[in-house]
Amino acid sequence: MAERTVNELNGTSCLALEDVAPAKKQIIASRSFGQPVLTIDELGESVASYMTRAAEKLRLQGSVCEAIQVFVQTNPFKASDRQYSNAVVVPLPNVSGDTRLLIRAALFGLEQIYRPGYYYKKAGVILQGISSASVQQQSLFSTFGDGDKSEAMMITLDGLNQRFGKGAVSVAAAGIRNDWAMKRERKTPNYTTCWSEIPVARAN
Repeated sequence: MAERTVNELNGTSCLALEDVAPAKKQIIASRSFGQPVLTIDELGESVASYMTRAAEKLRLQGSVCEAIQVFVQTNPFKASDRQYSNAVVVPLPNVSGDTRLLIRAALFGLEQIYRPGYYYKKAGVILQGISSASVQQQSLFSTFGDGDKSEAMMITLDGLNQRFGKGAVSVAAAGIRNDWAMKRERKTPNYTTCWSEIPVARAN
């Protein structure tokens, strides 16, 4: 008994807590726009872009999800603008980690909550009902965003983006110009996560 306790304390018979990183039970992708967005087309591009990022994170941890949430909001700090915010949860027809299906569901949700005439400042998506892809029971029927063909497609997509850079290959719904995106020169510096952006004080 004493020997086992010593071995455990020395780390020879058990894993340290930090060695096991549990899969996230909820994945959120959201960001404020660089400029106000009026049209559903631009909102759709942003939502598709955020969902692409969220789906990549989902697959990276070997998971699938059963529902997605989409939300939009105006700028609460601009009192002169009409205010509006809303969100909707869209259940998936089958659990999936396929970017195409997740984007389709997100755009469907966006259509339900979009209201014209507002200056939107932020949108985002949340993946819900996350579970391991390895324990899913295969359906006897053909389902979109599931099965070997879907998995092979996503492996190819992720592989190309890892090889040629983030966003090298994406779904058309995510757009190309992304005028709504926050411009790099206006982004808050990453003082806590990037060494190169830490302020330097020089003394003469």
